[in-house]
Amino acid sequence: MLFTRFIFLFILMASCQGQKTIEKTLERYNSGSIPYIQVDELARDDKTLRLDAREKEEFLVSHLPGATWVGYKDFDIETVLDYVPDKDTEIVVYCSVGVRSERIGEDLKEAGFTNVKNLYGGIFGWKNAGYPVMDPEGNPTQKVHAFSKSWDHLLKAGEKVYKR
Repeated sequence: MLFTRFIFLFILMASCQGQKTIEKTLERYNSGSIPYIQVDELARDDKTLRLDAREKEEFLVSHLPGATWVGYKDFDIETVLDYVPDKDTEIVVYCSVGVRSERIGEDLKEAGFTNVKNLYGGIFGWKNAGYPVMDPEGNPTQKVHAFSKSWDHLLKAGEKVYKR
């Protein structure tokens, strides 16, 4: 599974340059297997569990308020099952724009979680809409990991960071 995720990530990074908007990117790469939640809707909801499906390096630059890191390449469903024993818990998974998070959402759904949503536009959409992101100490920051030079045009707000 790890090798498959690595290959998917490589193909994704190599082919995203042609995608001009978050909407087009999600149309191209996602199947819609996990329902979306819009940024504005999540911003009004502080009860839903927020799971960050980016790599640790990205999470440590910034993340959504209250988010818990679960990763992508190193994602382990057993860790989530230990952390979230109630499979009816409301969960929103996010990544940079919403592609990797759909894959993690599928894993959660397969494990029996019943209330999983994918954040439309991910942290890029969140920041583009003017909502705050937090640094590792819990302080607001303008920095957002831009994932790669191929994807950074989708992040319109904040300070783009490529390495921690």
